Amino acid sequence: MSSFCVNMLLEWLSDEVPRRVDRILWIDPSGVDTVLIKLETTTLSKSEAANHRKPTVGEALPKWHKIADLEAALLASELLILEQDPYAALLLPEESISSKHREDRDKAWQLIKPLLEKERENLFESQKRGAAIAKFCEQAGKTRRLIYRYLKRYWQGGQTPNTLLPLFHKCGGKGKERQVSEKKRGRPRGRVRNQRTSIGINVTAEVEERFQRGFNAFYKQNKGKPLTRAFEFTRENFFNVGYDLQDGVLIPVLPPAEELPTLEQFRYWHKKHHNPTQSIIAREGERRFNLRHRALLGDSTQMAFGPGKVFQIDATVGDIYLVSSLDPTRIIGRPVIYDIMDVFSRMIVGISVTLEGPSWLGAMLALENAHADKVAFCQEYGVTITEEQWPCHHLSEAYLADRGEFEGYNADNLTNSLNIRVDNTAPWRADWKGIIERNFRLSNDKLIHFLPGAVHRARERGEHDYRLDACLTLRQFRKLMIYCVLHHNNEHRMDWYRMDEFMIGDHVEPYPIDLWKWGIQNRGGTLRRLDHNIVRLNLLPQEEASVTPRGIIFRGLPYSCELALKEQWFVRARERGRWSKSIVFDPRLPDVIYLRLEGGRKMEPCYLLEQEHRFAGRDWEEIQDYFEVQKQGKEASRTREQQGQAKFHALVDATVKEAQEAKQEAPQKQSKRARVQGIRGNRKKERKLEQAKGAWQLAAEQPGKPPKETGGLAHIEPAPETGPAYVPPPKLIAKLRQLHEERLNHEQ
Repeated sequence: MSSFCVNMLLEWLSDEVPRRVDRILWIDPSGVDTVLIKLETTTLSKSEAANHRKPTVGEALPKWHKIADLEAALLASELLILEQDPYAALLLPEESISSKHREDRDKAWQLIKPLLEKERENLFESQKRGAAIAKFCEQAGKTRRLIYRYLKRYWQGGQTPNTLLPLFHKCGGKGKERQVSEKKRGRPRGRVRNQRTSIGINVTAEVEERFQRGFNAFYKQNKGKPLTRAFEFTRENFFNVGYDLQDGVLIPVLPPAEELPTLEQFRYWHKKHHNPTQSIIAREGERRFNLRHRALLGDSTQMAFGPGKVFQIDATVGDIYLVSSLDPTRIIGRPVIYDIMDVFSRMIVGISVTLEGPSWLGAMLALENAHADKVAFCQEYGVTITEEQWPCHHLSEAYLADRGEFEGYNADNLTNSLNIRVDNTAPWRADWKGIIERNFRLSNDKLIHFLPGAVHRARERGEHDYRLDACLTLRQFRKLMIYCVLHHNNEHRMDWYRMDEFMIGDHVEPYPIDLWKWGIQNRGGTLRRLDHNIVRLNLLPQEEASVTPRGIIFRGLPYSCELALKEQWFVRARERGRWSKSIVFDPRLPDVIYLRLEGGRKMEPCYLLEQEHRFAGRDWEEIQDYFEVQKQGKEASRTREQQGQAKFHALVDATVKEAQEAKQEAPQKQSKRARVQGIRGNRKKERKLEQAKGAWQLAAEQPGKPPKETGGLAHIEPAPETGPAYVPPPKLIAKLRQLHEERLNHEQ
């Protein structure tokens, strides 16, 4: 039995054959011949491909070999079977490949697939390959060069469609030194995006030379300074524009922060040019390096017969501008509104109002709201209702959407986990779900267009800017949308609704709430209820939180739960370091997040700690916006902070230098041993001197008469004696003090 199989990689080790790696493309059923292709490619020019020049030894095209010859080479150790395939990285799951890359791959695969199916064996024959490809190019209207390139990539990569994915990882200059230009390289800072100005400098050869000098002087030779402190001294000593004399001290004057290198640039340069092992050994020694730093290498109604048969879901950008709840003077833009409507009754069963663009996040929140208890939901926003006013807390049998959010992995998970069918309309056919589309217009006409900050039409030049009228926060707008939904469900009369003979016979009024109740009694059976936590688990977004000594940190906010306290997570985190936990969260409210336990079958609520109660009841979007503003404010104040550090360091260095000079000038009258042994006595004398100098003078001074000199203590006249004074007996503590002083004097 042959040792070879299709797609196997073979490396030639013989001196007679140039060292190369081949891939087995095909094995003759008789087991006699096989076809190999070289992995390294020599690209043909356009003229060579047009003339179909025969390949040379260095080009990658299929070649025939005898299996017997390969087996002989294998026995003679001239051939090696490789286990690791360099193209295995292309075998990716579909959800990890971007849509653009999948589109390019499918386009290339659909082009060459007919050729491979019809002319597979002819493509392996050098005499027939050219004619087959020429005929195919003429029919497909493509160039030979393109077909040859796709075929080689397909054969060399292992004969799978994923080998035709765009090879963007081979583009650019990875690992190469970037050329310095006037334009600032790297990711723009937040102030750059807001102000559209260039901030920062590029690291040139001159800057690197200054980095090197500062690194050698303040980091490599100073064992106590961390890299951040070394960078500060480097900046002050090698990037200053002069000095300012203050109180006899030369203080470095730094240019604005935008004209100075950053700590991140210094760190990047350090990691790029310096060996961490050598650097740590130079600072701390080999023994401490081995102890602390060495590597640890181990371990529409006809669509639905009754309520819940089909729900329609869609989103729109609200025609109104809102303001921040943290700062009402800051306009935060327009909200995105998601509605879910029952096709049979026209009941709005779920809503979502967020600042997220139309996406799965907004759709997910609307789906979760459709299953939620509406009494409790309304109570969160100060609206009191009864169960009969909004009796919708169910899952539907099917959802109709307009592609977008309901195409891909999230919709598949919805179907597989909750057994919900998802239908999507054809592109550009919003009329197929006109029920929900019409509802958005009703909401605008009924409510939104009459609110401050509403968008009516395009603003003309010179007109008042309606955006400045905005005053509603996101939470307040949600409350108004709840009022709008309740009005629609209970008071919106639909005289145009087509009643069937059974509804007419039962005298059903054309209100959504009446149609819903009649449908539940007469055409029920499609609505479903599940445990709300299970629904949330399959709908809410999942992310990672970190267990730290300060709590369970998620997006910068600390949380805690009973399980963490019971198992002492925070104590363990302080002892062993942080670790990650999978959580799900409600993007509408930061007050609570949920730990996923027992493989996702159980959730543990984690509540926001009391010290961050200022963020309770806010929106995640507003919290992240607040953190971003704080970050940009900190970045804008770096000039002041750096100048203050420079002044502080200069003053400290001057004081230390003055003390060192005074020590140098003082005569050395004692030996080293005497100086060390006299510390206790020196301390006692210095303490008495400090007491004499710093004692408070509380006695009233007489006008025109200087106070009496008492060695620093105010002289107080004794009170006149009126009789024999009481003399207390000596205390034991006084005797102990006397004995202690005598022993100290004896030791000196």
